[in-house]
Amino acid sequence: MSHKISKRMLATLTSIAVLLLSSSLAFAETIPVGGESYIKVFFAVGAMIGAGLAIGLGAIGAGAGIGNAANGACQAVGRNPSVQGKIMMTMLVGMAMAESIAIYALVVSLVLLYANPFMKFFLG
Repeated sequence: MSHKISKRMLATLTSIAVLLLSSSLAFAETIPVGGESYIKVFFAVGAMIGAGLAIGLGAIGAGAGIGNAANGACQAVGRNPSVQGKIMMTMLVGMAMAESIAIYALVVSLVLLYANPFMKFFLG
């Protein structure tokens, strides 16, 4: 059984690797000779990596916070069902605060991609 799974995983990973490596050839552009174009490319790639890390880590943090709030609320309601309304209101406010972190991370990633304030320093 595990042999079939490992073969399937190997085939999937190989297919993904071939797809990723061949897509750069399909969408290749001619790059002008000169050092300035490489600076633009490195800056753009750095902004993309930074944006991906910002939204990824922000979403992980928000998900952990919301899960923790829901877990605590469920345990509290299980112990004392008579105060469900107060616990539910507090839980929803806490979840909204945790979700705002994900929205801030989304804003930061969109600023890095489309309105980067550092672009004028690096690209002139």
